[in-house]
Amino acid sequence: MRTPRQVRTRIPQHGVAIVLAMGVVALAALTASALLVSQSTWSRQIELSSDHVQAQILRQAGLDWARAVLSDDRRSSTVDHAGEPWSLRLPPIPLENGSLAGHIEDQQGKFNLNNLLNEGTVNPVQLAHFRRLLTILALPPALADSLVDWIDTDGEVQSPDGAEDAYYLMRQPPHLSANRPLLDVAELALVRGFDDNVLARLNPFVSALPQFTAVNANTAPPEVISAVVDGLNLEGARAIVAQRERSHFRDRTDFLAQIPRGLIVAPEDISLSSNYFVARMRVTRGGAQVTASALLARADAGWPSIVWSHTP
Repeated sequence: MRTPRQVRTRIPQHGVAIVLAMGVVALAALTASALLVSQSTWSRQIELSSDHVQAQILRQAGLDWARAVLSDDRRSSTVDHAGEPWSLRLPPIPLENGSLAGHIEDQQGKFNLNNLLNEGTVNPVQLAHFRRLLTILALPPALADSLVDWIDTDGEVQSPDGAEDAYYLMRQPPHLSANRPLLDVAELALVRGFDDNVLARLNPFVSALPQFTAVNANTAPPEVISAVVDGLNLEGARAIVAQRERSHFRDRTDFLAQIPRGLIVAPEDISLSSNYFVARMRVTRGGAQVTASALLARADAGWPSIVWSHTP
């Protein structure tokens, strides 16, 4: 017969066994739960990765669509205007588990900032055009000097408002001036004076193209037309754009007929066609979304080439 003391000593041992068993069960449950969560996360990652790959493929298909549209347009006409198919936005096209949307923007309807240089030296005529554009936009004309110093090949400061290596080496992080043409308008964020407010105001009116380009009078806003036609005020440029919206300019004579008498338009300043366009795409596929933009250069024949392509 067990004594009361013996009973009392066995009860705790039995209780410990129960606690240990419960602990093992709880640990097994936690492990199983962690495995399920890990497997679910892994499966989701695989799914998102697959969606992203498919979205990238569709993005490329969208760029090929833009190149085909621009190629067909060049075969049908050498005059470019906002009434042509390339200027129409591609509405979101439903795809399996996603959609594709995009549009094309003419970059020669803007002022090409790289026109400021001619074989590495300042082009005074184009510099005057850019200063006039800055004035029209209520921005400091001195910004033109900062930009010239950024892209010209020498180390001389254009004016007290300019900036060369000595200025940029004191920035955080320190860097050097580019001493080359702009690759993209986004590069302006590195240039002295071009803060977020300036960029927001300026961006709709400027481009950065790899060669000298004239402004397309059929697609340019009145601010740009006024800037490149000496003596034409903004009100006069707006009247020209209003006329253009009724009927695009078919040739240079057609455009010059709208210019006030006495004003001279240099052939290198105004054209009625474009070779550079930006295609913008937005693709959704399952849980993935891809946006992309590409600068396309169109030649007289064949598909436009891709100068650069960005996928944020």
